[in-house]
Order: sequence, then C-alpha cells, then structure tokens
Amino acid sequence: MERLLPRAAVHQGIALSVQPIEPVILEHVIEKAATDAVILVLDQVTDPQNIGAALRNAAAFGATAVILTSRHSTSAEATLAKAASGALDVMPIARVTNLARTLDILKDSEFWCIGLADSATDRLDAAPFGGRVALIMGAEGSGLRRLTRKYCDMLVSLPTQPPITSINIAAATAVALYEISRQRGPMVAKL
Repeated sequence: MERLLPRAAVHQGIALSVQPIEPVILEHVIEKAATDAVILVLDQVTDPQNIGAALRNAAAFGATAVILTSRHSTSAEATLAKAASGALDVMPIARVTNLARTLDILKDSEFWCIGLADSATDRLDAAPFGGRVALIMGAEGSGLRRLTRKYCDMLVSLPTQPPITSINIAAATAVALYEISRQRGPMVAKL
C-alpha cells in the first residue's frame, strides 16, 4: 500500500484508482439554473481544505454550483476531496480563466453578483438574496481582487467582534450561504 500512495498519504488500508472529476461548462450550469439558483464563486482561493469545506457548505445549503478560477486555485484534489466529505460527488464545479468576464456572463443571465468584503459598508443580512444570486468570496488574506470588486453588483460585510476582523473562507461561506437560505425560507430536507 505504501508503494502505491504518495508519501505521508492518509489511508485506512484501501486504495482506489479513479479518473479526475470532469469540470462542468459554465454555460451549461447557467442554462440549467433555476430562477432562484445560488452559485458560489471563489476568487483565487488556494487552500484545498478551505475549497473542500466551501464545496461542502455549498452542497449543504443548496447551491447550484461552484465556480473556481483556473489559475491561482488548487490542484491538490485529494486534500480537497477529503475536506469536501462527499460534496465533490454532488456539487458541479466550473473552472474559469477570466473571472470578470464570468461575472458579466452571470449578470447577463440575471444573476445578482454579491461579493463579501471586510471593507463593505452594507451588512450581509441587508443584501437582497431573491432571484438568482452569485455569491463571490475572496482569497484567504487578500480577499476579493480590485477588479472582482468592481464587477460585483453589491459588496457586503460579515461583521465580527473586535479584535477579530475576519474569519476564514470556509466559515464565511457557511455563514453567507446559511443567510441566503434563511432569508429564502425554511429548507426542506431531501431524502
């Protein structure tokens, strides 16, 4: 087993050879999206554990898909998959090369693009989350890039108590996606 797996790989004595999950095409996601779809957009998020947790949050709170940037993202699929805890099997992922162009495409498809930024004056709970929503989250540390902020319809903040000025992307994604689902009404458990 140790010869088959990379050094320091965590396993329980079982290995399975699989093909990589094929990314979906953005236009196909938009075409199939409901009138109340939520798409999570991660702007150059690089930590595979945070991306995996964000995928799991997206699946748990009923998002339609997740968009990742092709560059300045992660290729650590095994770590991402482990953190996602099964969400890779149910959450479509589209990788895009130009996030500004992608936000324009989403806007043209009636998505309201809402970015989470520490410096925003509007609070998350004041955002209008009706209809189609693209929730844009920035990278760890640097947050949303300047151009990404420019392409958002609205920037909102997630207020925290001093001295903590921000929380990590995995936690912020959970809070933001929960707020969207809370505003939209009770979630129905899927069996």
